[in-house]
Amino acid sequence: MVRSEASDVPGYLAGVPEGRRAVLTEVRELCRAELPGFEEVMAYGMPAYARDGVCEIAFASQKQYISFYLMRGDVREAFEERLAGRDMGKGCLRFRRPEQVDLDLLRDLLRATAARPGTAC
Repeated sequence: MVRSEASDVPGYLAGVPEGRRAVLTEVRELCRAELPGFEEVMAYGMPAYARDGVCEIAFASQKQYISFYLMRGDVREAFEERLAGRDMGKGCLRFRRPEQVDLDLLRDLLRATAARPGTAC
């Protein structure tokens, strides 16, 4: 995993490759709009969104892909059909190219995360 040394999210975004910066900025704007009451932090070298001190969402520019970390198993299960066939790790949704980032899906995942507290993995 590529870890940034940035101390804040604007610094993180300034350091990502130019070809990814626009879509990652959109992902950040979605997170800020759809996660009321969450705190934007840097965790493990990437932007993350925490509720009550627990990170539930994060995103990152990795070497080979853009990753969206959904750390809520209940939300992943609720979206099992929409996530089927996508490049997924245990808690990571990967997009190989910036134009593949599905902002509508991310918006729905964020809304489901914000709707109720749950246990993060």
